[in-house]
Amino acid sequence: MSKQNLSDAIPSLLRVGDGFSLADVDPDSTPGFTGDKFEGMKTLEAGRTELSSLQERLYASTRSGERNESVLLVLQAMDTAGKGGIVRRVVGAMDPQGVSVASFKKPTPDELAHDFLWRVEKQLPARGFIGVFDRSHYEDVLIGKVRKLASETEIERRYEAINDFESLVADSGTRIVKVMLHISRDQQRERLAERLNRPDKYWKYNPGDVDERLLWDDYMRAYQAVFERNSTAQSPWYVVPANAKWYARLAVQELLLAELKRIDPQWPEADYDIEAEKRRLAGS
Repeated sequence: MSKQNLSDAIPSLLRVGDGFSLADVDPDSTPGFTGDKFEGMKTLEAGRTELSSLQERLYASTRSGERNESVLLVLQAMDTAGKGGIVRRVVGAMDPQGVSVASFKKPTPDELAHDFLWRVEKQLPARGFIGVFDRSHYEDVLIGKVRKLASETEIERRYEAINDFESLVADSGTRIVKVMLHISRDQQRERLAERLNRPDKYWKYNPGDVDERLLWDDYMRAYQAVFERNSTAQSPWYVVPANAKWYARLAVQELLLAELKRIDPQWPEADYDIEAEKRRLAGS
């Protein structure tokens, strides 16, 4: 499959649509890509240059104020699914001056004094930027539902509030790419075990991860509810099989490329006399 066809195929194959069931997604699968890991890594590397170029064009195209587009990548997943690897290996290919990354941890007392979307709105990417949410406002319906940190009535309100919020964000010019990295329970056990077996990984291990594993089925049901309530035509969800880290990175890269190609940012025209500036520079 050509690179162009890959950018077309992966988004359509991974997009959450009517009748979607998370239970039917094989975390070991590689939808849209028939090659092996070696070929996948080569394709990923080849796409880094294109992604970097498109991101730079997006940034440059908004400097004049005539365009206002930006992209927001939302990453959600169970622990060890590879969000950090996406940030390092995919987002890291782009110029950091046009990228913003925000990670939403347990709310502070000040944040809890406001609506749950208050802290999220402050982290939205500026025009021309690609923003990344390493976890996001969806924590407030996932953990809130599983851990019963909010009532069912409040969870229902949050689903609707998220849809309204994302609609406003999209209308303002920000393209939202929402990704769930889907690993299997067995794969997570292997990755957690690796952290316990390597001194250089101890710092990444959190005993609380095992507590969350005990609620795995509850989390899968919570994700399913999110897909049913918050995957919209304007802001769809994409579920990326993530047992193979190389495929997850490739898929997210292709999702970003597809969105940037739809924006089709162009280099801005010079707002000065080019030939005159050449002469001035030569004589300086």
